[in-house]
Amino acid sequence: MVAYAISPPKQALLDITGSDDKFPVRRIYCIGKNYVAHIQEMKQDERDPPVIFMKPTDAIVRNGGEIPYPVFTNNFHYECELVVALKSGGYNIPEAEASKHIFGYAVGLDMTRRDHQAEALAKGLPWEVTKGFDHSAPVGPISRVEETGVMTNGHVKLSVNSETRQDADISLLIWKIDEIIAKLSEQHKLSAGDIIMTGTPAGVGSVVSGDVLDCSVDGLAPMKVRIGGPAA
Repeated sequence: MVAYAISPPKQALLDITGSDDKFPVRRIYCIGKNYVAHIQEMKQDERDPPVIFMKPTDAIVRNGGEIPYPVFTNNFHYECELVVALKSGGYNIPEAEASKHIFGYAVGLDMTRRDHQAEALAKGLPWEVTKGFDHSAPVGPISRVEETGVMTNGHVKLSVNSETRQDADISLLIWKIDEIIAKLSEQHKLSAGDIIMTGTPAGVGSVVSGDVLDCSVDGLAPMKVRIGGPAA
């Protein structure tokens, strides 16, 4: 028998504003279909509950990073959204207790292979190939909740090459942050290090190599990433 030495992957670490400390990411939960206007632009039923899916932690891209244009797509889309980082968790968290588990907030991107998402939706297939690919989860620096307060409003904005594409407010979330945490904890044991992408507003669109994306949520550190050349 031949023994192979396998090095474990490095843990994904996010910056924390005003600190040299890092936030180690455990899991990335994502919420789909959580703004009415985005549901309408995707021509889906706004009465449905939001979709819950996940991304691998090694899909994290930090602020200032580059996202290689992914293989297996010709229609690469941005989705800017508020990210919630947890300091604790558990099962069946009551909505009234949910905010006590929040470590802080950041801005993030749920990058999507839109052409394959349409096919998956039409055939009732899983979303992993459309959402959980390499470099699909850019996330900016985390601002602690002690600095921001519990966030219930604030503009979510994204520009591509300085042209505004998305501009909405997190107050328009269909499922609010406390509800999201409570619902997730019905199905998963939430823990410190988990982050939650809360859904994107209308205005999603495609990007190509060379595009620069500027993302922001009021009161949080902004994030800038660039779309690089082909991944392979």
